[in-house]
Amino acid sequence: MKKIMMGLTIGAAVAMLALPVAAKTTIALPSIETQDACTQDAKSALYASFLENRQNDQPKAFEAAKKYLACPAGTPTEDQQKIINYLTRWTKLYEDGKRKNDLTEELYNKKNYEQAFKLGREILAAEPEYVKGLVDLGANGYLVARLKNEQLNTEAIQYAKKALQLLDGGKSLEDWGPLQNKDVATAYLNYTIGSLTVEKEPSNALKYLIKAAQFETPLKKSAVTYGLIAGAYETGPYAAQSEAYKIYKDKDETPESKLALANINQLVDRMIDAYARAVALAGNDAAFAGHKTAWNESLTQWYKFRHQSETGMPEFIAGVLSKPLPPEPTPLTSLPAAPATPAGTSGGAATNGNGAGNGTAAAPASKPATSPATANTKPASDKPRQ
Repeated sequence: MKKIMMGLTIGAAVAMLALPVAAKTTIALPSIETQDACTQDAKSALYASFLENRQNDQPKAFEAAKKYLACPAGTPTEDQQKIINYLTRWTKLYEDGKRKNDLTEELYNKKNYEQAFKLGREILAAEPEYVKGLVDLGANGYLVARLKNEQLNTEAIQYAKKALQLLDGGKSLEDWGPLQNKDVATAYLNYTIGSLTVEKEPSNALKYLIKAAQFETPLKKSAVTYGLIAGAYETGPYAAQSEAYKIYKDKDETPESKLALANINQLVDRMIDAYARAVALAGNDAAFAGHKTAWNESLTQWYKFRHQSETGMPEFIAGVLSKPLPPEPTPLTSLPAAPATPAGTSGGAATNGNGAGNGTAAAPASKPATSPATANTKPASDKPRQ
């Protein structure tokens, strides 16, 4: 990761401050260590040390400035008050800049997410639209899920949403750091929101997860991304429409029931597509062995629900990554003239009433016994980098 040098971060801002007049008069003073802490000579020595180090050794300059400001001011002269005012402003800028540098260090190098979010809380309290902090915290926010800390999850979602709002409004960064560019940041910001909300708000999370998969980042090639998308479809819009479909149970098929089933089948086809992508991307990676088994079981059940057999499923898995990820389906308001081609078939509609064709409509399948990956499952990439 590109290091952010303290001098570059803080020095530019500090350079805007005017130096006190007394800066030119502090020369050839005794060593600080030989002085009483707050005599005038000691304070002059501290100020001289500050001036000597404020460009090339800012931590040392900061310590000298803090010691100077810790001394009782008494009734300062005009020049002394200028020095006090200057050091007060300089130390404030230094502390703000250091806190921002520490945020980057804790987040990307140390991966100490609790400390990073603590620093972020402090920074954003004073500067609510600090874009870099919002982007960095939001883009890495999905990683806090493993800590099982609801406060951090909530903060991560808030930061990601705020960052997306600012980026959409035209804000940008001069240096994107490990995120590289706006597209990568946008992908991970969406992924944070989607992955942290998929369990409680799957229908809403779905749009964020699909958006996250649109950009050329490790997320687009992560099996977990598509496992989450499939699970969001299944526990969100499919579950809702399947429940609503129960009013047609044990009744003769009607145009309304056919339309309801056609809309459900659109969702099932999206689930089949997403589970197939998860299985294909998991490959033979041992890290995904358990998840691949669950995804494949779900895929098999839904594929058989749509096609009454597993015929063609291996070929569908083999070719699914060559196709664009389909968007969320647009709800049908009328039946198509001919049944839509279900995912994984070369033509025609599902039989036995599972499509929009003739016959008595079959009740939608219940949720497979094996649940999809949860939002706490992290993608193959440990951090938002390429």
